[in-house]
Amino acid sequence: MSTATEHSFAEVWERTIQPTRADLTPDAARYFLQLCFEAADLARMNHLATAARSGNLTPEQQAELDNYMQLGWFLDLMKSKARLSLGERAAA
Repeated sequence: MSTATEHSFAEVWERTIQPTRADLTPDAARYFLQLCFEAADLARMNHLATAARSGNLTPEQQAELDNYMQLGWFLDLMKSKARLSLGERAAA
């Protein structure tokens, strides 16, 4: 693994969260499982994704889409950790 990769936001955050450790309290786990994007944000993500597929994103829109994707990744990690902490099988 290169040094740049080892120190990327994603790599550092994953090492910090340790998504394979089932160490959240039940209340914390349930809190993370209920988090979701608001309807307006989902609509915006869909709009940006459509523009991206057609190759029509501005640099600002690409940065916005990247932010949504990074937050989605974070939520996925936390929800995985939460399910593990509650002893649940991962949702498909």
